[in-house]
Amino acid sequence: MNFQIIGNITNIETKAVGKSIREVERLQKNYGNGRWRKLKGIVTIILTDGIAC
Repeated sequence: MNFQIIGNITNIETKAVGKSIREVERLQKNYGNGRWRKLKGIVTIILTDGIAC
C-alpha cells in the first residue's frame, strides 16, 4: 500500500530493545551493530486515493 506521511510522528513508545526484536540479526547484518529499538507512534497519512487517515 502506498501512502505519504503528513505531519509529525507523536506518542512514540518503545516496544522492544535488542534481542527482543525477532529480526535483530538481519538488521545488524544489513545496517551494522547498534542499539536497535522497535518503536510505535501515531501519524497522519494520505493514501494514494486521497483519503487521510
